[in-house]
Amino acid sequence: MTLQDFPALDASLNGTAAVLLTAGFVFIKRKNTTAHRACMLGAFAVSTVFLACYLYYHLTTGARTPFGGTGAIRTIYYTMLISHILLAIVIVPLILRTLTLALKGNYKRHRAWARWTFPLWYYVSVTGVLVYFFLYQWWPTSS
Repeated sequence: MTLQDFPALDASLNGTAAVLLTAGFVFIKRKNTTAHRACMLGAFAVSTVFLACYLYYHLTTGARTPFGGTGAIRTIYYTMLISHILLAIVIVPLILRTLTLALKGNYKRHRAWARWTFPLWYYVSVTGVLVYFFLYQWWPTSS
């Protein structure tokens, strides 16, 4: 694996987190707490690995990838990117709090926090994949 593989790896980790979050949501709606817990812990683990890989890549390379799209798609991309970055910062303490409440067995407060944490975490995971596709697949710049 080379450093050039990291953006695709990061997108895959974000996509995996989104799938696990979706499955966890379905399981809790079906009252399958064991499967829900496994999916959510998996999503946390995958997101943690993502964060480590993302930081390693950017601290090692200092890479900045310009967006190649023009016109309206450029506005759409940067709106999505800014919201993704801001919510990615906000979501970390929310995830940690929500997870801690669940692990302590405080399910009433866990559910209250999860009502905010889940959709934000899901958004960050999905838009992370979209950022990758915007930058590397749909509108790559010639480097």
